Amino acid sequence: MQAGEPASRQAPADRTQRRAHLAQSRSREKKRALVQAAIALWRVKGFAETTVADICKAAGVSKALFYFYFPTKEDALIEAGVLSTREARRKARELLAGPYDLPDVIGAVLAALERSMRHNPPELLIEATLEGHRAEHRALAEGLSDEHHATRFLFLEPLQRAQADGKLPPGLDVLHVARGAQSLMEAGVRHWAAGEYGGRGFAEVTGRDITAFVDGHARMAAGEPEC
Repeated sequence: MQAGEPASRQAPADRTQRRAHLAQSRSREKKRALVQAAIALWRVKGFAETTVADICKAAGVSKALFYFYFPTKEDALIEAGVLSTREARRKARELLAGPYDLPDVIGAVLAALERSMRHNPPELLIEATLEGHRAEHRALAEGLSDEHHATRFLFLEPLQRAQADGKLPPGLDVLHVARGAQSLMEAGVRHWAAGEYGGRGFAEVTGRDITAFVDGHARMAAGEPEC
């Protein structure tokens, strides 16, 4: 408020701002309720057997409201973050803040992701990776942005940091390597969820594959002979 300005002139604007804030909060709550209802149903019925109508009924909302937030059921799956990387990214930043070895960071990131995945049924994890792959192809068709790269590719930030710190050669195409590492990770999720790793952990097997992939590309970028 400017000095000397009557309070009565500010009150309507303040009320409008409060109403807008309240409307936004209610909108976020409704969207969150839809996602939570969807996750609960997916864990019981499975992704394929759960319809949009099922989700709307469980959340107590209309189909129109569902489609206001999500064009498709698959978009709701992405929003749900079933394959959540939040904790994995936090762990990477924590390790990168001090002395680190890149293979250790890769292993820790995957271990954090594995802990998150254990809270969801295998079928849902597999569907999430497949939808992520489809979303990547849609984004490629539309033209990728830097923001998309940063949010989509789990290992892009650690690779960029390692290159800046001299742990990877300057000629390495880190975006290309991050995309390849993402593919290895998502394939690892599907194999692990399907039980193909037996008693071995997701982080153990996938970490070895991604580390070897990064090391191979780093050697080529540095002009070293392939082993």
